Amino acid sequence: MPENEEVIYHAVEKDGAVTAIWEMQGRKHLRTIDPRSEEGRRILGSHTIEESAEQPHAEAATQTAQQGDTAQ
Repeated sequence: MPENEEVIYHAVEKDGAVTAIWEMQGRKHLRTIDPRSEEGRRILGSHTIEESAEQPHAEAATQTAQQGDTAQ
């Protein structure tokens, strides 16, 4: 997988609430972010959420260009 692939975020949702944020590069799961953390709130507050075509009720997908700041 090329290192320059876009980093995307998937907001995992259950019963209408975001339970986790998955940071992905291509099909590779990089890490899981707690949506209640400072970073999680920043990600959720700064990105548009779109319904996922594969699982419309299970998760909403958010996309962004690769972040420079990925430290927790």
